[in-house]
Amino acid sequence: MMLLALSILGLALAALFAVMCLVNLAALRPPEGAGEAAMSGAVSILIPARDEAENIGPALDAALAQRGVAVEVVVLDDGSSDETGEIVAARAAADPRVRLLRGAALPAGWIGKTHACWQLSRAARHPVLLFVDADVRLDPQAAARMTGEMDRQGLDLLSGFPGQVTGTWAEKIVIPQIFTTLLGYLPLPMARARPDPAFGAGCGQLMAVRRGAYGAAGGHAAFASRMHDGLELPRRVRASGGRTDLCDATPIATCRMYDGAGAVWQGFSKNATEGMATKRALPVWTLLLFGGHVLPFLTLIAALFAGAGWAAWLSGAACALVLGARAAMAVRLRQPWLSVAAHPLGVMVVLAIQFVALWNGARGRRAGWRGRDYPA
Repeated sequence: MMLLALSILGLALAALFAVMCLVNLAALRPPEGAGEAAMSGAVSILIPARDEAENIGPALDAALAQRGVAVEVVVLDDGSSDETGEIVAARAAADPRVRLLRGAALPAGWIGKTHACWQLSRAARHPVLLFVDADVRLDPQAAARMTGEMDRQGLDLLSGFPGQVTGTWAEKIVIPQIFTTLLGYLPLPMARARPDPAFGAGCGQLMAVRRGAYGAAGGHAAFASRMHDGLELPRRVRASGGRTDLCDATPIATCRMYDGAGAVWQGFSKNATEGMATKRALPVWTLLLFGGHVLPFLTLIAALFAGAGWAAWLSGAACALVLGARAAMAVRLRQPWLSVAAHPLGVMVVLAIQFVALWNGARGRRAGWRGRDYPA
């Protein structure tokens, strides 16, 4: 009886994920722009950089290759210990569209990237601010398509997740789980229909915002101590009366977020306590993720060994729903097939990161990133 009950629970949670995922995949579209005739205007591409000597050259190449809009590219060297600043300075000397800012000392209570983006916003000259991480590579039409889509939809902020480049097995298994939570549990049609700030979402890797809306929301200074700018800025723009949306940025940008298992763990950990890893949120996320993505595989194995026919059928259906939705996601977002085959393992790793982050936070341990320590 217990096995049958668990199989029913797993099927219900798996069906919730699969239906929401398919609805959101239909709703999440690439930015179409506003047509060739309307592709005009000016964009400030703003890149915070700390120890990005390997990335900053290709990032500048991609940013300067934009077509359809006038661009300036402003890079803030946030106290780098490598040659990041020298590389940008050389490019600025050769191309007047490039400017280098030397970051000010980090004030108490600020997060490094948040402070860097705030300084960049104050130095920008154009009406649209496009915040781009140094490890993002823009397609030549990226800025034009994003600003055109903002004009076409009447948006104040548009953000999207670039296509995620994954090299190691850890990256392939864990990084796609970002989309499991985003597309499986954020109802995008409802988020578009309702101005509620709670539905605001974005990706700090690639985020375009109108200068006026940015100022009305208080900019990055409004959440100086918060790590998760991809959530904070869209929510604050909505709270100040602006309109925000998410797009599929896979065709217009790529990013290798982390390099290797250690960087994946550390990178996911630094944002954990602003997302799942709280005493209130983590039990709910554990039910949704473990119950809908791991439990069906466990009950299927148990039912097959026990010869429990109904439980096996229900668990098999749940597994098929989860893997089918993940396969659709992988095709659409160009994810590796290993992320589908090892999906339950990826979910378990994400949950493990959240529990460790919650434990560390409760014990006052600090999370490190780019040579700085922050509250866990």
